[in-house]
Amino acid sequence: MQLQYDDTLDDYLNRFQPADSERILAARTWATELHAGSFRASGEPTVTHPERVAALLAGMGMDTDSVVAGMLHQAIEDGKTTKAQIESRCGERVGTLVDELSRMASLKAKNKTIKAAETIRKMLFSMTRDLRVIIIKLADKLDNMRTLKWLPEEDRRRIAAECVDIFAPLADRLGISWMKDELEDLALKEINREAFDQIKLLVASKKTEREAFLENARALLEELAGTEGLDVDVMSRAKHFYSIYQKMRKRSKSADELYDLSGIRVLCNAESDCYAVLGLAHSLWKPLEGRFKDYIAMPKSNGYRSLHTTVLAEDGVLLEIQIRTREMHSVAEFGIASHWLYKKGSTTELVRPEDVAIVNRLKDWSAMLESGTDFLEDIKRELLKDSIFVFTPKGDAIELPAGSTALDFAYAIHSDVGNRCLAAKADGAIVHLDAELKNTQVVDIVTSATARPNVNWLKAVRTAKARSKIRAWLVTEGNILAIDKNVVAHKREEKDARHDAKGLSGDRKLELEVRHTDSRHMEPKAAQAADSEVPPVEWRPYTPQEATDSSKAGLSISGAGNLMVRFAACCKPAVGERIVGYVSRGRGIIVHRSSCKNLANIREFSERRVEVSWETAPGLTRRYHVTGKRVLDLFSEIENAVRKHGGRLIEGRLEDGLESLSGNFTMAYPSAEDARTSERNLRHVPSILKIKRIE
Repeated sequence: MQLQYDDTLDDYLNRFQPADSERILAARTWATELHAGSFRASGEPTVTHPERVAALLAGMGMDTDSVVAGMLHQAIEDGKTTKAQIESRCGERVGTLVDELSRMASLKAKNKTIKAAETIRKMLFSMTRDLRVIIIKLADKLDNMRTLKWLPEEDRRRIAAECVDIFAPLADRLGISWMKDELEDLALKEINREAFDQIKLLVASKKTEREAFLENARALLEELAGTEGLDVDVMSRAKHFYSIYQKMRKRSKSADELYDLSGIRVLCNAESDCYAVLGLAHSLWKPLEGRFKDYIAMPKSNGYRSLHTTVLAEDGVLLEIQIRTREMHSVAEFGIASHWLYKKGSTTELVRPEDVAIVNRLKDWSAMLESGTDFLEDIKRELLKDSIFVFTPKGDAIELPAGSTALDFAYAIHSDVGNRCLAAKADGAIVHLDAELKNTQVVDIVTSATARPNVNWLKAVRTAKARSKIRAWLVTEGNILAIDKNVVAHKREEKDARHDAKGLSGDRKLELEVRHTDSRHMEPKAAQAADSEVPPVEWRPYTPQEATDSSKAGLSISGAGNLMVRFAACCKPAVGERIVGYVSRGRGIIVHRSSCKNLANIREFSERRVEVSWETAPGLTRRYHVTGKRVLDLFSEIENAVRKHGGRLIEGRLEDGLESLSGNFTMAYPSAEDARTSERNLRHVPSILKIKRIE
């Protein structure tokens, strides 16, 4: 199922009741009047975009209010009308939907990264009130992606990257598979045009051969099912370009070396028929070990249910087979939107947000997640990436993001279980608390009244919930004064604090007691001196094309409490480098590289120095300068090349040039021998054009 770009709203009006069709047509007439005289970057009248969005929503089977809201979704944003006017003409529900959409679009921020994070934050939490907001937003995004070619290249790449990171995975989490596939393919075209063209050429060149192979497989399976009295529909299914691209990266192969580029899908009447057809398929062709997945018995969190198997068909060609009922197929294609599909446009029965797994997880997070870019990274890692299911000894399934550890599992059960966690067993065997769990494992947590969280646990967890609970315990019960911006500040020993204070003048005591970065809390002269005595400083938030290890390495500070920590802009210390810190009046603790030339110019540095260290303590670290092709995830390719030898990417940043990416990154290795082996592998990464080590 895929709705086409040239589908019009009129093509779908017959599925609505006459009164609802009149409402939609009236909204179209009004939208045309509101947007009269304005045009898009393509030169088309502005109203063509909301009309295509409305057509998409109607084609997906959405209700009348959603279609009308899609038609008017730009009206408030463009200043053409107000929420009150929309409510008066189209109803309160439509007014609320359009208002939610306009508030996302009108958000202003200092930079695009923060703006994107806050827009997505608003969008996701609006889902907890009405799911239709996000479905309309996805339809809006899809039409914009289809017409992306009219924008400047820099904007196209930024929008495409955001699409792959956020909107395509979100469509997947809502179960709208056809939309996810198209969004990914459209984004790939902008992100890596070379790979897109290569895949397109390969698929076109083997089209005749592939169609003959699939038709033969389809006929064989359909005939065998007929002899067994099973009523099935068997259809061929070509993989979309982005999934082929992912396979190329995962297997380090070019497109022409991949053989499982297509498959067949079988639709049955009943669930029991699905398993019968599976048996028939395995009697025709030999199944590949480890390639069978039963999503009927264990559905995905988005409601997807199907049987997946890969078999070795004729001439040794791999064939992927999906088997599901027709009802399961409707959910697989339309996801949450399938609820409205057979309601004939009715709005009297709405989907409750709390019935959707992704919404319940968002509600759980609302008190834990911070605003800004940290929120965006947590969303990407936990909601929009792959997940696993692990089981309690009683058989209860717990969904966790891929890469989660036994500690994440413990805190997912209950915070008290996490705080008292002593050990863990996976499938009966003792595992480390920081060991990554595997899909379908049975995990048993061993607790003790004397067990307590410690700072190292922060490095071992992957979920926001676990991290939030550990931080809260360490601050309220442990010896930690504050944990903020990935920095751990330890409480000072009382005797050390008395000793330090005894030898300080009144001004120096005040200096160490400063708890704010705002210069308004200081005398004007002192603030002026503080501004002049140190170089400018900068925070290190997440930015696009910047890599940080999964534990988000920070600093551990001894000898100072509750002080803000900043990184000096002059030397920009990177994780793993030797660092020093000092207390600056009104500005907290400033961290420099040990070799920074500006240290000699800092007044009273020796008296104001404090001990700082990286929260993560890698063994051997090396830093590199790299120039690479303009690909979406160069750091992922780098990490894949060194992972088998214990290498770990702990920090890095790339700048996007006209024809290539360039920047620096830091790796951690278990030993010098592992470093040498990994460096040889790095030189063979296809996307790396040039790499050299920085001493």
